[in-house]
Amino acid sequence: MDDFDVVVVGASASGLMCAIEAGKRGRSVLVLDHANKSCKKILISGGGRCNFTNLDVSADNYISHNPHFCKSALNRFTQWDFIAMVQAYEIPYHEREHGQLFCDDSAKAIRDMLLAECRQAKVRIQLETSIQYIEQLGTGFKLKTSKGAYSGESLAIATGGLSIPKMGATAFGYKVAEQFGLKVWPPVAGLVPFTLHEKDKERFVPLSGIAIDCVASTGKTSFIENLLFTHRGLSGPVMLQLSSYWQPGETVNINLLPELDVQSLLLKLQKQAVRQQVKTILSHHLPKRLVATMLDNDLLEQAAYSLSARQCRKISLALHDWHIQPNGTEGYRTAEVTVGGVDTNALSSKTMESNDVKGLYFIGEVVDVTGWLGGYNFQWAWASGWSAGQYV
Repeated sequence: MDDFDVVVVGASASGLMCAIEAGKRGRSVLVLDHANKSCKKILISGGGRCNFTNLDVSADNYISHNPHFCKSALNRFTQWDFIAMVQAYEIPYHEREHGQLFCDDSAKAIRDMLLAECRQAKVRIQLETSIQYIEQLGTGFKLKTSKGAYSGESLAIATGGLSIPKMGATAFGYKVAEQFGLKVWPPVAGLVPFTLHEKDKERFVPLSGIAIDCVASTGKTSFIENLLFTHRGLSGPVMLQLSSYWQPGETVNINLLPELDVQSLLLKLQKQAVRQQVKTILSHHLPKRLVATMLDNDLLEQAAYSLSARQCRKISLALHDWHIQPNGTEGYRTAEVTVGGVDTNALSSKTMESNDVKGLYFIGEVVDVTGWLGGYNFQWAWASGWSAGQYV
């Protein structure tokens, strides 16, 4: 059996960050992963350019049953710390809307940076290694794998969630937590498109490909982002953001024209005796196909001057207060993250170590901390991995 100070399960963003920091401390580190490549999620993220962090990061950008848990790690390893790493490796990057940072070229640059740091820290990475069982020893942990047995004084679980199963996502991390008596909040797909009931699908599928900025909300949560109609339902950043908060059976409320008061506009045109039809007026602000789908034909054909106040209000409500109840989501197949995971009350927010099992750490997506779309989940991976790396 090969002995190490630290065994990290998961050659992921958080796993490699943890391994790097532990290696810098002179710890002997082994990273195990069942995949044939490291950092698979990094490579496909951001359309292959990796949205590696965000300029504006706070606990408000995260979902957790304990909303304060993520503060310690995020404050100790900030977005500026990771940006400094990227700059040190002279990786060109750019800012997009809402402070999102992307590589100019390929996400491989981030992966290569992490692997270079691992080499400098003398971290050993072993891929295509499946773990058969883990047991706790008096001085650490023993792992029986498809390529032999290994032991580690500290064990860090960085296996991610259930999102994108085609990349090899499994429930392994949750099972380890449960094996050692840690509570796991039931995982659900997050940052994922919505599907529609058959009747709504028939109505809105012809709009597939149309994208507009809107305000969408469910419960007390609201986002202003782009909405995309697809052949399966509703997607785009605004729907992905909302999906992490949405509960089955809830209604989604959508304002298709948040920057225009449609009722006031129509009443004004009515008083001015404008003869243009409603469909012509609204087509200056929304795609014609969308207008035709949202309103009855008799309203569309009516001239502005002949509209009643009641009709103006009806048109306004159809566009400003559209209610739709999704059938569900596309699930883990297309989800970018997993909401839920290892209960943060079972972990130290400073070290990410289990409160009851000495030497056992959980980091990254496997923990019940889920970020918004926009680089927040990677920042949590860097921060939680870095924090654990100071102590494993």
